Amino acid sequence: MALHDTLTGLPNRALFRDRLDQAIAHAAHTHSPFAVLTCDLDRFKAINDSLGHPAGDVLLRVVAERMQSVLRPYDTVARLGGDEFAIVLTYLDEQPAASSLAERLIAAVGEPIILDGQAVEVGVSVGITVALENDGDADELFKRADMALYEAKAGGRNTYRIFCPDVGARIAMRGQLGLDMKDAIRRGEFRLVYQPVVDATTGNVVSLEALMRWSHPARGEISPGEFIPLAEENGLIVPLGAWALREACREALSWPEPLRVGVNVSAVQFRSELEEAVLVALAETGLPAHRLKLEVTESVLMQDGDAVIACLHRLRALGIVIALDDFGTGYSSLGYLRRFPFDKIKIDRSFIRDITDPDAAAIVRAVVNIGERLGMGIVAEGVETAEQLELVCREGCTQVQGFLFSRPLPPQDALAYVLASQVGSVSASPAPSNSPPKRRRKASALLSPACATSRTPKVA
Repeated sequence: MALHDTLTGLPNRALFRDRLDQAIAHAAHTHSPFAVLTCDLDRFKAINDSLGHPAGDVLLRVVAERMQSVLRPYDTVARLGGDEFAIVLTYLDEQPAASSLAERLIAAVGEPIILDGQAVEVGVSVGITVALENDGDADELFKRADMALYEAKAGGRNTYRIFCPDVGARIAMRGQLGLDMKDAIRRGEFRLVYQPVVDATTGNVVSLEALMRWSHPARGEISPGEFIPLAEENGLIVPLGAWALREACREALSWPEPLRVGVNVSAVQFRSELEEAVLVALAETGLPAHRLKLEVTESVLMQDGDAVIACLHRLRALGIVIALDDFGTGYSSLGYLRRFPFDKIKIDRSFIRDITDPDAAAIVRAVVNIGERLGMGIVAEGVETAEQLELVCREGCTQVQGFLFSRPLPPQDALAYVLASQVGSVSASPAPSNSPPKRRRKASALLSPACATSRTPKVA
């Protein structure tokens, strides 16, 4: 009882430390490498809060069994507390063996689990450090694995990272970037750009998606893929998201009716009075509710499905349009389509990029059929070539978005693009700077026969 976790039956922290000390001594004697892994479950808190602690306990026991099933008899997996686990892998032939096990671990934990008659999915983030005979400090090894785990979480979760010497510098840089973000919010360094969503049959703009950008005074443009996850991690996405809502609504007032503005909403915002932020933005700017579109991803729904769906229903009752973004890349997509009547489904760009592949095309076709059956509009994201445009039109997509029509534009350029589209003279915007230049053509010229003969699109 003193050495094992009472819930899962796994070794506890004390026994894990003893096994780690044994692995260090064995490596020093045999000159063979071993690995230390630290693991945190992804989305466990959301499931535990929504289904209750008894269901959370069942989930932890299932995860413990799955972890044990992929380990060798002489490896050790321990539960350190909460949803934290640690592993000692001994007798490693080479470093890739640790990576291979981490992949099997992630796949095993990620299989659906039935809790209270409901299928749920939980992921796991893994940090790895490989030790040699001269690595004799247990605390240092655990610290290195923990730093790699931090990198795995920052890399999108449900993945693994291997410790490398410069990871400490990267973590310090992320910490400094977080401090810089606070100053940037105060100084107003963030801005919004807008990418048009285009009617696939006419080339007319039907809405614009607001996208956040940050010009750092020393580092220049910071990728949203870098600062958005960091803002979610440190909570700064809440004031940033509230500002983006107000700014996007204010800008949309200058657009012709009935154009909508789409604003992406983070899971963190739902936990911090999103409804109030939306109502304040609409009240301060005077934008009618039906001209605002909130774009959510399945990760939002994963945190507390019932509460989030109830919130979305209340927002939709105001007239706000709700879109499911990046469809096909998250979890339980079809289940959420049944539970909430989204106005729009945005097919993730990864499927559009590979749409020349018959399997990807079949997935797009299936999503279109499902959307039509449920009365939901379909938007194809990431359309970059005329061939992709023709193929998404052939599969039934009624609206498209991507570099073929326009890059994200500053507010004035976005308005000019909208006005030009209304008179049929809009041109494809220049290709990104790292792409070869393309001749500017009218949007109508970009439309393929498949688009021109497709069904009349639903109202945006």
